[in-house]
Order: sequence, then C-alpha cells, then structure tokens
Amino acid sequence: MVSGQGLDIDISHFESHFEEFQVPHSTALHTQLEGRPYLTGPLARLNLNFRQLPNSVRAVMEDCGIHFPSHNMFHSILARAIEMHLVIYEALQLLQAYERPDVSAVQVRPRAGTAFGCTEAPRGFLWHRYDVDERGDIRRARIVPPTSQNQARIEQDLCASLESFGLDHDDDALRQRAEQVIRNYDPCISCATHFLKLKVSRR
Repeated sequence: MVSGQGLDIDISHFESHFEEFQVPHSTALHTQLEGRPYLTGPLARLNLNFRQLPNSVRAVMEDCGIHFPSHNMFHSILARAIEMHLVIYEALQLLQAYERPDVSAVQVRPRAGTAFGCTEAPRGFLWHRYDVDERGDIRRARIVPPTSQNQARIEQDLCASLESFGLDHDDDALRQRAEQVIRNYDPCISCATHFLKLKVSRR
C-alpha cells in the first residue's frame, strides 16, 4: 500500500496508519491517513501509476490533453475513462493467453489465524481483515470501504470548491456544483440517493 506522500506499507499495517472514526454531523464513517483526509480512487491510482500503463493506453491518455499527475479533482472522470480503456486492453491480453487449468480451485485446510486483504475497487481501495478459528469460521471481520475513506476528503473539497465557485450563486447552482464534486469521488452516492440536501444560510 503506497501513497503520494511516501507511505509504503504492508496491508497488515493499515490500522497503524489509518483511523476510521465517527463525526457528529453524519452517520457515515470517516477515515484519515495519519491525521489527514486523503484521496483514493481512479485519480489517485493514475497519479501514482501512469508511467506503468501500456504504451497504447498512454497514447490515448496523452491525446486527451490533460497531463498526469493531476491535482484537479474534476479529472477523476477522465481517470475513470482511462482505467476502463486499460481494463479492455488487459481483458484482451488475458483472453488471448488463456489456458484452462487442470483444477479450478485449490484445496485448503482450515486453521486459526488472522488474514488481511486489500483490493482496488472502482471507487478506491477496499481493505479488510478477518479473524478465523480452527474450523475456518470467521469470528471477527472489519471492512473499510472506499466511501468511508474518501468521506473526509469529499467534505474538505466540497467546502473549497463551493467557496471558489462563489457562494453568491443561487441554491440550484450550488447544489449542482456540490453534486459534481461528490460524483468525482463516488458516483455510487449520487446514483443511490438521487438527491442532495442543501441548506444555505444567507446573511
């Protein structure tokens, strides 16, 4: 697990660097990296890994006229499109080289222990930990999804973006701008709820 600020750790050390916590104004959990909000997801992945893209994918990326790494949160949509292009490229490579294995699954013998996992989901990385008993039954599990990891950063960028946009705009314009910011981080939030409650106090 790496970051643009120098983090380079094994996934088993996640809880030593990341803190998930509750805030008074929301039922959604927030997460910080060493006391600060952080970004996970397509823009973060592209910023860290764009030099590793296949040449054909990099050529498409460079043709768009936007240079990476980028700190413009609205480039997240473009980063998603580039990742989709990469997925199609990799799927073709896998299909062309596919060979049917002799067995479809590996046999395992259950034993007690603690296991860690970390996978990249479209919205960012998903970290999980499981405590398993000698029969292989899960006794304790903890999952930290990308939504809670980005929550504090979304709120921070909402504030900065709306102030930059201008709070003198009418409520509909402010709501639309806020929804655009949220979708850049997490399309699932806006797709799942289809609304944003906006309360503006004008003095």
